[in-house]
Amino acid sequence: MKATRNFRRPRVLIVGCGDVGMRCVPLLRPHAHVYALTSHAERRAELRAAGVTPLVGDLDVRRSLKRLAGLAPTVLHLAPPQKTGDDDRRTRALLATLSARRAVTPAVVPVGRLRRGLRAVRASWADPETARIVPDGVRRAAGSRAPVRVVYASTTGVYGDCGGAWIDETCATQPANARAKRRVSAERQLRRATARGSVVASIARIPGIYARNRLPLARLERGTPALIDADDVYTNHIHADDLAAILVRLATHGKPARVIHASDDSSLKMGEYFDAVADAFGMAHAPRITRAQAEERIDPNLLSFMRESRRLVNRRLKEELRVRLRYPRVEDFLRKG
Repeated sequence: MKATRNFRRPRVLIVGCGDVGMRCVPLLRPHAHVYALTSHAERRAELRAAGVTPLVGDLDVRRSLKRLAGLAPTVLHLAPPQKTGDDDRRTRALLATLSARRAVTPAVVPVGRLRRGLRAVRASWADPETARIVPDGVRRAAGSRAPVRVVYASTTGVYGDCGGAWIDETCATQPANARAKRRVSAERQLRRATARGSVVASIARIPGIYARNRLPLARLERGTPALIDADDVYTNHIHADDLAAILVRLATHGKPARVIHASDDSSLKMGEYFDAVADAFGMAHAPRITRAQAEERIDPNLLSFMRESRRLVNRRLKEELRVRLRYPRVEDFLRKG
């Protein structure tokens, strides 16, 4: 009987179930059977302990993804692109798999039952109105085929340097490095797939993620320099728990091909962020250097984040998704710490 109930529950697949994906799991599990694709077989026990069904596969090996076809009507695509090239081949492989047809497609639970059983994918900081793992109006018999809903975790790095200006989601993308170009590639693939009707994709552009286990404490301990105020850049932030709630919310309320800034209300320069963390933990402030000195002394990968300055407008997050952040500003988290 239990197995039958589990089979009939809505299914959600998390692709790239790292720290943020694992934070999505407790929001989803009361309402859905959660699967996770992992390329690390040794993680299966960890995933099962969290109540997730693990599937071993590799986005770089397309034949290993066959089991994903028709598996779940909702997919959280949290996996990063591969590390080389301008095209995101991993998203291309995933979309090809999700668009493939299977001989037998699992039945989708009638929406009336979903409304009764899936009252709210909510956390204390999320909008309490009813949320559904399957979109409104879905009533399909077994064997029919509906587009897969995909939520993609992109990055605000697609904008490149904006000179510290406030920008919204209509700002043109100007990726300044290959890492950001691959993200733009993924977004374009998802928009095209949505236009074809093979998926219904919503895109979250995500800034710097922080949490208790994701603070720059090691950097402060090493004394890695920050830029002097005159040369410093504006950065944007989101707490990992708030991000998980946003991604789950997008799965039920995101508009097709719509971009949302998954960002809090902070307006901090990078050095100010480091100083706030240092003060909260009783650590010394990072030394300050000029941009010219940074070009000589700081690792190129780290330096790339110090070349881009922007501030994000998050009006869509609040007005369209009606998300209420648990930590509207970094300082709110550090005070509660």
